[in-house]
Amino acid sequence: MRNAAIEIARGEVVDVLETVKAYVVENFLFGDDRRIRPDTDFLECGILDSTGVLELVGFLEEKFGIRVEDEELVPDNMNSLEKIALYISKKNGKIQPF
Repeated sequence: MRNAAIEIARGEVVDVLETVKAYVVENFLFGDDRRIRPDTDFLECGILDSTGVLELVGFLEEKFGIRVEDEELVPDNMNSLEKIALYISKKNGKIQPF
């Protein structure tokens, strides 16, 4: 049963990752998805600046029905597609910390 739960969680993360990727590519990379992989560091690669992070947070809150608290605005949650996908899934209760 645990394997099935892990597979569902992985599917959730992939769906979130693809949704966020599409938003970032359209709004910050002007359609050029060659510069972004799941683990690409947004700040280090110049994809997002502080204003871009705020725009992204607005999108995440609206799209996924969550509230991003100030203390959650840290690189461990927001600095790559993978990190955002895991963060959103945790916020939605789809992934429980092991």
